[in-house]
Amino acid sequence: MKILRTKDAVKSFCQNLVNDKLSIGFVPTMGALHQGHLELVKYAKENTEAVIVSIFVNPTQFNNPDDFDKYPKTLDNDLELLNNFGVDAVFVPDNQEIYPLTPTLKLDFGTLERVLEGAFRPGHFNGVGIVVSKLLNIVKPHKAFFGQKDLQQVAVIKTLVRDFSYDVEIVVVPTVRDQNGLALSSRNLRLEPKDREKALTLYRSLSFAKAELLKGGSWLDIRAKVEADFSRWPDVKLEYFELVHSEQMLLMDGLHPEMPQSICVAAFVGEVRLIDNISVNH
Repeated sequence: MKILRTKDAVKSFCQNLVNDKLSIGFVPTMGALHQGHLELVKYAKENTEAVIVSIFVNPTQFNNPDDFDKYPKTLDNDLELLNNFGVDAVFVPDNQEIYPLTPTLKLDFGTLERVLEGAFRPGHFNGVGIVVSKLLNIVKPHKAFFGQKDLQQVAVIKTLVRDFSYDVEIVVVPTVRDQNGLALSSRNLRLEPKDREKALTLYRSLSFAKAELLKGGSWLDIRAKVEADFSRWPDVKLEYFELVHSEQMLLMDGLHPEMPQSICVAAFVGEVRLIDNISVNH
């Protein structure tokens, strides 16, 4: 497994792959790898001939500097996992390599970024869009793999690829969960042992809401019950619990079987902010 630290090294490595007529799969990450990331790598290995993973904690997508400072960093373990998994190369740039100058470009994804994560994390998707655009330009993969857990991010990236005419296929991989249903996330490493049970409230609420919706329940009543359930925990703070169009992220007030819909949730469990979602009808 090659460890590449510069843009030029990545471009040279990828050009050799292209010269050998090998398809390139790309998995961008911020490190602190878990089984969910390895599932992305697995999909990439099954669908392309050479796999490149990037590890870069992108500062421009953190609207809270404290959150950036506390983001878990486990590079040595990450590299060992990827090596054992048979990844061809890992791009591990420093901040100067990605941002030699402070970006001045501002990306606006319209209504797509005005709700949910965009509403609670202003500027987040501008940072995501810029770093993903940079990485796609550097690697030039045939396919790039993203997790469904970050549903709104997937919608933003698909818009970026469409509007900038990137020649890449975006592959969405289903969320990987613990046996108890908790969505795997690098942020789970920051959960106190006493908070892990409380974190299950996210998935339980999503599962309850989906079941009630499919039985014909009122969305407003369902959401009110979920909010009441969250309020039982003094150190769990619900930020949003919304029914949305799965691709456009439009907020919806009820079940529409002809449209792809998902339920999305974000909450603080102690000091750790978690997100999750579940597909309702597709």
